[in-house]
Amino acid sequence: MKIWAHRGCSQRYPENTLLAFEKAAKLDGLTGIELDIQLTKDGELVVIHDEKVDRTTEGTGYVKDYSLSEIKRLHIYADVNPSQQIPAMEEVLDLLADRMREGLKINIELKNSVFPYEGMEEKIVELIGRYGLQKSIVYSSFYAISLEKLREIEPQAQIGILDTKVSDCLYKVKGGCGAKALHPYWRGIDLSPEKLVGYSVRAYFSGHLYPEKPTGTLLDLEALEKQGITDVFLNEPERYL
Repeated sequence: MKIWAHRGCSQRYPENTLLAFEKAAKLDGLTGIELDIQLTKDGELVVIHDEKVDRTTEGTGYVKDYSLSEIKRLHIYADVNPSQQIPAMEEVLDLLADRMREGLKINIELKNSVFPYEGMEEKIVELIGRYGLQKSIVYSSFYAISLEKLREIEPQAQIGILDTKVSDCLYKVKGGCGAKALHPYWRGIDLSPEKLVGYSVRAYFSGHLYPEKPTGTLLDLEALEKQGITDVFLNEPERYL
């Protein structure tokens, strides 16, 4: 079973921050880190999951209505650690590029199923190309048309399609989005393992995020593997490595 850090080490540290990514990158045996990108109103790529800044910062409103300089003024509480900011994607690459060249992968989820950010695909492919990290990236989205566009821009891109049920992921793949990996919710494995052969099946979870208290229970990875799941995105990857 391959272990990915979901939004970094997001149980112990604030999700999608440089702190959470730095901690994840130090884990031996970690396959990769998952993160989410959106666009500011001045067209800059920033790393944040929600379309609004309300849950993770002291600010309010949509990411798309902030400029990069405005969004960088917001603070993310980090307990005993210095407060964090919403990072630009370029900052994340500056932090992780060396580890990526050593084998660490990054799953970039394009958060464009609510707001179809114009030009996001071109911007992220250009940025990754500038760093020469194309082989270290997996792109994913719930929005199949976006992945189809990304494939046209970067034919060799590694692509994973997101949905709740694995059958719906497969349906989107057959629709032509070009994905070679299925990214379903872990409770959405509604096909037999035989029908998933040939695909990477990377399951995502809900789980607890910082600063919520963890339940203390551990997943049975062997049971998940028997369902055809090959990879898991976890908030507490350090507990499984």
